[in-house]
Amino acid sequence: MGWARTLFLGDIGNRLDIEDCEGEIRRLRESLAFQGGIDRSQDGEIGRLKSENDELKLYLAALIRLLVAKNVIAGDEIAKVVQAIDMEDGSADGRMAGPVM
Repeated sequence: MGWARTLFLGDIGNRLDIEDCEGEIRRLRESLAFQGGIDRSQDGEIGRLKSENDELKLYLAALIRLLVAKNVIAGDEIAKVVQAIDMEDGSADGRMAGPVM
């Protein structure tokens, strides 16, 4: 209420305004703490996904190198297939969103 509460109630009105502000600060702190928990949870999930992605890249690199070393397929053949698949969505952006098969 601000000035009206102070005008009519004096010090009591001031104290009520202070209590309102303290309550709002408490609610904001709780909201920030809750958001912080969500952020930490998301950070953990992002870290887990990065680790999983790194492991998948490791296995993919090992598989490609093994196939090339055993002369099952040539490295340039793999590059051509990757380029063709990358262009399937209309842009060469290094990503694939469609089905694998």
